[in-house]
Amino acid sequence: MVAATPKAPAAGLSMAQLRAAYAGKKVFLTGHTGFKGSWLLYWLHLLGATVKGYALPPDSQPSLFGLLGGEQLCESVLADLNDRAALEKALLDFQPDFIFHLAAQPLVRLSYELPVETFATNALGTANLLDAARRLRKPCTAVLITTDKVYENREWVYPYRENDRLGGYDPYSASKACAELVINCYAQSFFNPAEYERHQLGLAVGRAGNVIGGGDWARDRIIPDIVRALGQGQPVQVRNPQAVRPWQHVLEPLGGYLLLGARLAAEPARYAGPWNFGPHLQDALPVSALVDTALSAWGSGQYEMPALAGQPHEAGLLKLDISKALNELGWQPHFSAAESIRTTIAWYKALAEGAQATELVRADIEAYCAAAS
Repeated sequence: MVAATPKAPAAGLSMAQLRAAYAGKKVFLTGHTGFKGSWLLYWLHLLGATVKGYALPPDSQPSLFGLLGGEQLCESVLADLNDRAALEKALLDFQPDFIFHLAAQPLVRLSYELPVETFATNALGTANLLDAARRLRKPCTAVLITTDKVYENREWVYPYRENDRLGGYDPYSASKACAELVINCYAQSFFNPAEYERHQLGLAVGRAGNVIGGGDWARDRIIPDIVRALGQGQPVQVRNPQAVRPWQHVLEPLGGYLLLGARLAAEPARYAGPWNFGPHLQDALPVSALVDTALSAWGSGQYEMPALAGQPHEAGLLKLDISKALNELGWQPHFSAAESIRTTIAWYKALAEGAQATELVRADIEAYCAAAS
């Protein structure tokens, strides 16, 4: 018996090909008012997609969604993932070609304050979306976003692969691992890739985290904390300077999600399942290195380590294996960690000096596309 010839790795799609994949298509985007969601909303707008967003109102002031004029970029529904009737109506009225699910309670430390709400949003909210998608009566491609923190973190030096054990010490990580169990259940029970012709919904998962970029003002995230402190002339408070994270610019995973969506639409069986999107291993840096680079890019400032008695647990070491995305999807990172940090700090400085957020976001997307071409 002759062994089957394996398929060659896919080559990355150019931005022109991404435009061909999304122009004129209807995209249902949850979490469109958040940091990552606002960047993806604007990118989809540039690609010519028709977007309907579903999310809670922005949770910061200012917000990137507001600065970008997000209400003019899409049909915006401000509602909760756990309002099943509102979510189902919004989705079924729109009849999308694509679903990108980014809505979540995304903060580790807040999950200790609101554990039940975190599980409700991240796990049950995902179930509500998938259950609504069961009632679509047209072909659709769904990319659901979880996090790099879904893996059972053993604090080892090895990067986590897509088939490693899921888990979660803190409520945020555990809720996202629960969301993955929900997704896997629906993928097997209702959207099995082997039965695509029956249900016609392609389903994949993007795992990424420790994303940085302009326009993030969330509390308890390192870049917003740095920008707030430096803007007020205060030392940056650094909780865990030796914690190692896979830092990446926001456009890196978003480019991966868009590429995955395009591939999945063309070959739903081949590209179903989970995908890691992270930096190259040398760009998994300790928090102290990120802060040093950010202070250098800002041109001034210092940091200090406050006493941390009684603080909630946070992982000390986390790395992602991106071999699958590199070899099978044709995606790869284009910015180093240092470039991502400098680009992010330059964004905030330019905004403070009077630049428009739309100009800054467009410029970063164009720079990313140029690097990717």
